[in-house]
Amino acid sequence: MTEPGTGKKPATTETPLTEVLKKNEAKALATHLDLHTAGDLIYHFPRRHDERGEQADMSGLQIGEQVTLLAQVVSTTVRPMRQRRGNMLEVVIGDGSGATLSCTFFSQAWRERELRRGRWGLFAGKVSDFRGKRQLNNPAYQLISETATDEEAAEEIEEFAGALIPVYPAAQAVPSWTIARCVRTLLETFQPPPDPLPAAVRANRDLVGIGHALREIHRPSSRGSLENAKKRLKWDEAFAVQLTLAQRRARAAEAPGRSRPRREDGILAKFDAGLPYQLTEGQAEVGEEIAADLARNHPMHRLLQGEVGSGKTLVSVRAMLQVVDAGGQAALLAPTEVLATQHYRGIGAQLGALGRAGEIDGDPAGTQLTLVTGSLGAAARRAALAKVADGTAGIVVGTHALLYEGVDFQDLGLVVVDEQHRFGVEQRDALRAKAATPPHVLVMTATPIPRTVAMTVYGDLETSVLSQLPRGRSPIASHVVPPEKPAFLDRAWRRLREEVQKGHQAYVVCPRIGDGGNEEEEEPPSDNEPARRPPLAVTEVAPILAEGPLHGLRIEVLHGKLPADEKDSIMRRFAAGDVDVLVATTVIEVGVDVPNSTVMVIMDADRFGVSQLHQLRGRVGRGSAPGICLLVTESPEGTPARERLAAVESTTDGFKLSEIDLEQRREGDVLGASQSGKHSHLRLLSLLRDAKMITEARAEASELIAEDPQLKKYPALAASVAALVDEERAEYLEKG
Repeated sequence: MTEPGTGKKPATTETPLTEVLKKNEAKALATHLDLHTAGDLIYHFPRRHDERGEQADMSGLQIGEQVTLLAQVVSTTVRPMRQRRGNMLEVVIGDGSGATLSCTFFSQAWRERELRRGRWGLFAGKVSDFRGKRQLNNPAYQLISETATDEEAAEEIEEFAGALIPVYPAAQAVPSWTIARCVRTLLETFQPPPDPLPAAVRANRDLVGIGHALREIHRPSSRGSLENAKKRLKWDEAFAVQLTLAQRRARAAEAPGRSRPRREDGILAKFDAGLPYQLTEGQAEVGEEIAADLARNHPMHRLLQGEVGSGKTLVSVRAMLQVVDAGGQAALLAPTEVLATQHYRGIGAQLGALGRAGEIDGDPAGTQLTLVTGSLGAAARRAALAKVADGTAGIVVGTHALLYEGVDFQDLGLVVVDEQHRFGVEQRDALRAKAATPPHVLVMTATPIPRTVAMTVYGDLETSVLSQLPRGRSPIASHVVPPEKPAFLDRAWRRLREEVQKGHQAYVVCPRIGDGGNEEEEEPPSDNEPARRPPLAVTEVAPILAEGPLHGLRIEVLHGKLPADEKDSIMRRFAAGDVDVLVATTVIEVGVDVPNSTVMVIMDADRFGVSQLHQLRGRVGRGSAPGICLLVTESPEGTPARERLAAVESTTDGFKLSEIDLEQRREGDVLGASQSGKHSHLRLLSLLRDAKMITEARAEASELIAEDPQLKKYPALAASVAALVDEERAEYLEKG
């Protein structure tokens, strides 16, 4: 069977591109963009649609971004190169708004003949920085023909003279216009699949059919038609994720679990009676929610979000004690030895005699607290594992070492995962598998998560939020230390010394250790372009500070590659006040609690993400004295990096910062794409901008799954969900 009017065989989503395109085109798409079938290509949506003469928003370009711009040549200049023989051609292009960008070509002065002033074209390349100016080096380009004197020129005009020009996610070897040409060829014979959405859902949400949407997203007939296509395809993405999560919620509601009800006369009651302070309103409220979950015959799956220092650990300790009271054990999984050791000591201090049952000074009505890490000596490890196996240890704190074979629990009733984003799916699942019946799970994070992300990634979890800080917690002031004001850096070190003279302590954070094992890869510079210097390193900065602005202070170095006993010794001495300044990597990002620390200086602050900076500064101001965080950067004013730092400087609201952070990242990362190494299936849906649609999709999905949990009445929809949320990513959502 052939497509009417073309003499070609119809292409379905399963048709290999080798049967649709020229051999070299199909090979290029497969090699550089991992596109192999007609379905892969048809779902490779344009990043945006430009109009000829419309502003291309050059002002918003990010350094390192691969871009395709519709622009006009403003000027050309040829000049000799300084470092070697030959000429450099600089072509300035504009977007019609006044914003411009330089394109540089080395030893290609002949291009000046075709890149004449006034010519419009598509320019593709990677945005780089040279002396504070953004530029494209040796960009690929395709000029829009000025005449249509032959068949090829006419085809170009047909492609680019339309009102809307699709600009695709591209590769250097496969620019956007090549992809557009391949899509146009495919659309000549493409047969869309049967529409998987139930007719009632399409009608309720005023959604166009799938075939119409897939054509209009690539070759829109108008802006209105394009928006309708986007709306439909975004809905498909939101609905697929929410159906997957709704199915998981339905299964979890039916899964058997073991009830761990609260005891009125148990360890928890005694612990609460001995607290030297009142719980905050938020801690008490969240505690009741968790207690009710633990008392049910189905496993709890709850996400506990809390600002830095809001008391999440105390909430988790009370949950663990409730499980111990009910005859079970609780395990707290931490991502690093430093954090696991901090938790072990902190929980031990909170429990006091209640955590030392069986010891001379222990409370016989209490339990035992045990630490399991990879650096334990053989004898200590055997002793710890024996306590875990026979149930003597009611609360077990550990790192990945808890996941290893040979760590056996007598009755694991609760798994608490701290800083869950630092663990892989398999690691979390391995700990749950150590329980005889599915355990209750409490996932904690001090990295605030925007509501739609929580709804999308943790849509199967009940969510609790701790937004209040405990009484007595001091505010943290943040300030950017910029390169244009070098005196500010001198003042930063003086400010640190002043705090130490008052009896306080400080952190200096660097992005790199400095042993050569974790150097950031810097791109080689193009002609005349200096490389961005490597990020500052702990082992390099510490001696400079010790010999210079912090001379005479007691300085120690802490990073993840130190032996465990050395890390532990350094943290003990810092906590005891025997160290004035700790020069560290992000190993101190979470869980480190030294109330006497009041100053943090973050070197190369622009190299860290927004949420990470928020986490780091939460290490100071944890006592009665106010905290100060100084963000040192070499990024000039007006750059995106400085905008990020300004946002951190302006607010301590982690939820506001998390939205800024999400805007600046690939949203697909939050759905496991970075773990699976595959494309994110969120090609169009924005977790921030499409919050209303996600909420509606969640409601619609819950209703449909309640009626038909396996989607047996809707096989096409089930297949569509499987395609959008592929098996590996579905497993990510399943196990998360």
